[in-house]
Amino acid sequence: MTRFGYTLMTEQSGPKSLVNYAVSAEAVGFDFEVSSDHYSPWLSAQGHAPYAWAVLGAVAQATERVEIATYVTCPTMRYHPAVIAQKAATLQQLSDGRFILGLGAGENLNEHVIGQGWPPVAQRQDMLEEAIEIIRALHTGELTTWEGAHFRVDSARVWDAPEAGVPIAVAVSSAAGAERFGALADHLITTEPEPSILDAWPSAAARRIGQVPICWGPDKAEAVATAHEQFRWFAGGWSVNADLPTPHAFEGASKFVRPEDVESQIACGPDLEQLADSIRTYASAGFTDVALVQVGDANQQQFLDEVAGDLLALLRE
Repeated sequence: MTRFGYTLMTEQSGPKSLVNYAVSAEAVGFDFEVSSDHYSPWLSAQGHAPYAWAVLGAVAQATERVEIATYVTCPTMRYHPAVIAQKAATLQQLSDGRFILGLGAGENLNEHVIGQGWPPVAQRQDMLEEAIEIIRALHTGELTTWEGAHFRVDSARVWDAPEAGVPIAVAVSSAAGAERFGALADHLITTEPEPSILDAWPSAAARRIGQVPICWGPDKAEAVATAHEQFRWFAGGWSVNADLPTPHAFEGASKFVRPEDVESQIACGPDLEQLADSIRTYASAGFTDVALVQVGDANQQQFLDEVAGDLLALLRE
């Protein structure tokens, strides 16, 4: 049975709102919650970028049942993998074992801020592989020293390491990536309902976690306008989105994206069947878990209070 999750979109909401949304999402029946981890929003119109780990710590205390996950964190530049290992272990303790560490090779938008440039994709993937090995080693609770091609760790130990460790999910965008990182991670994250990627993941028991944006609103035209204002960056695809450095760059790259272009990619408006159909595409492709993004902050609480329960019931029929 497919699990349905709720996305804490740090780019479009402030930290207190995100915690309140997390509580409402658990109450209405979502199975899990995922949080983006960005230093900047995609577009200036989104207007937010709180520190995801502080938000998730608060969410872990404010909720009781839902699983929580990063979707996703880059453990190679802005954060050293030894720091990620400590943060993930702490969050696993705070959530009583409900945390999944979602990792990825990152985007220039967030990682360039430390002033060390942006490596080519092959190097980023090598760095990610090494980072996962370091995190795994530290989650044993043993003293760890590491000398690798990209990272060093000197006599580090995670003192509050959970006995069962922390499950790791890795974001990939191709079958080759699924084959490579399937040997290192527990679960798969990917953003496209592409069966070849899911089939390439070596473990049949792994969770296959996807994400789909929707823009519910009582007026379809207003919902399309909101999706265009807030989410037109989505049209570029990950090969473009990984390399642009600033919200200004995304605004320039997406200035010719029309509202009708966004509407063709994101289900918008009050029709729950239309919204559900866009989500079912992922379930039909073989995803075990699908996280919804309700685009825009303005209707977020109304969506959770008045719509999400009916939408979940429709999806679970």
